[in-house]
Amino acid sequence: MAHRIIAQIVFTGSRVLGRAFAEAYRQAAASQKYAQQASKNNVGAAGNNFVSAGLTLEEACKILNVKPPQGGKANMEDVTARFKKLFDINDPQKGGSFYLQSKVLRARERIELEVREAETAAAREKELGEGWKPKVYKDR
Repeated sequence: MAHRIIAQIVFTGSRVLGRAFAEAYRQAAASQKYAQQASKNNVGAAGNNFVSAGLTLEEACKILNVKPPQGGKANMEDVTARFKKLFDINDPQKGGSFYLQSKVLRARERIELEVREAETAAAREKELGEGWKPKVYKDR
């Protein structure tokens, strides 16, 4: 009788663990497909999916109520002004929400990341177009 109960417990436990591992594998495969799709849609942002808590550029622009960067250029004064206003409004010491304050911060970081990546890519393209010109000193 006892061996039957132990066998049932082992069998049930292995089924539960098997299902849990199968579900975890499905979720990992789905997130990998999502990351690949995002990398195809957002050129240059493939490795930065973890940045800004998974906030997309569109979400960041909606949170700060600014236009998305066009060609890697954004009105950073406008972004900074909106950030400061919303960050101060949502200050927890003034009765605001820490969650909303952190969303505003992540939105600003995401927009800055996009602009920084675009500037880096533009500088790289400019350097490639001009060719590599090392700095040569006359006294050497």
